[in-house]
Amino acid sequence: MSLSIRRARPEDAALIFSLLCELAEYEKLSHEVEATEAGIAAALFTEHPLLFCEIAEWGGEPAGFAVWFFNFSTFAGRPGIYLEDLFVRPAFRGKGIGKALLVHLARLCAENGWSRMQWSVLDWNAPSVDFYKSLGAVLMDEWKLCKITGAALAQLAKAEP
Repeated sequence: MSLSIRRARPEDAALIFSLLCELAEYEKLSHEVEATEAGIAAALFTEHPLLFCEIAEWGGEPAGFAVWFFNFSTFAGRPGIYLEDLFVRPAFRGKGIGKALLVHLARLCAENGWSRMQWSVLDWNAPSVDFYKSLGAVLMDEWKLCKITGAALAQLAKAEP
């Protein structure tokens, strides 16, 4: 079988949303999915996209995806990639597809002079942690990811500066 990786196209919106839902189920986070197919399509397929997606196909079948957006290192003075989602369907795991998606993104960084590629991994996901470390990723234990959403975000937005 052969592997190909390509940039997502507008006709992939349903597939991308389906992969996103499969990932959420794997991560036991389906209850947090508020996204819609239309919303994801609007973020991806516009004149100034907020999001980018690479589709991995194995023998012509959709096998996984990488969803990313630009971040920026003020210290490096250059943009980089923040990998929001990396997912390979269970039936296609063990074929090097996850690594190929990461290599593809690393090449985008190298070709464009971007400074870095970053992502988060759930601490309970030992196979993924081990996989990322095997590729040279450094887990930044001294950094804590912060997030503000929902009522807390609304409350902060109303606060006096």
